[in-house]
Amino acid sequence: MAIQAAEPPIVLDAAYSERLEQLAAGVMRGAPELGDRLMREVARATVLDSADMPPDVVNIGSSVTFRDEVTGREQQVILVLPPEADIAAGRVSVLTPIGAALIGLKTGAAIGWVTRDGAERRLTVLAVGRPAA
Repeated sequence: MAIQAAEPPIVLDAAYSERLEQLAAGVMRGAPELGDRLMREVARATVLDSADMPPDVVNIGSSVTFRDEVTGREQQVILVLPPEADIAAGRVSVLTPIGAALIGLKTGAAIGWVTRDGAERRLTVLAVGRPAA
């Protein structure tokens, strides 16, 4: 699949890596493509202690500004765990196609992802705000 060809490196916070793996495994039955995507991201990530996480890397709780390279639309969201998700408030779950694509990316990184309706897209991270303590 072309989307996997040029995936950028990602970094995950050790405080969340095991939880993300559990979430991915938990959705495999109902949403295997999404579970597989998140599981691949966790497997290929460099895992760092929370104190060593670079400030420009998307983490749970980060505010992320990104551009959809297909539409040119810029959007700002906060990446959260599923219980905190609220799309109306801009709180996007890591268990969505866009959330799974964003986790671990650094400012300036671009990655391909597939929307829920199967359309291939590419996004670029424009800015990352640190998670709230």
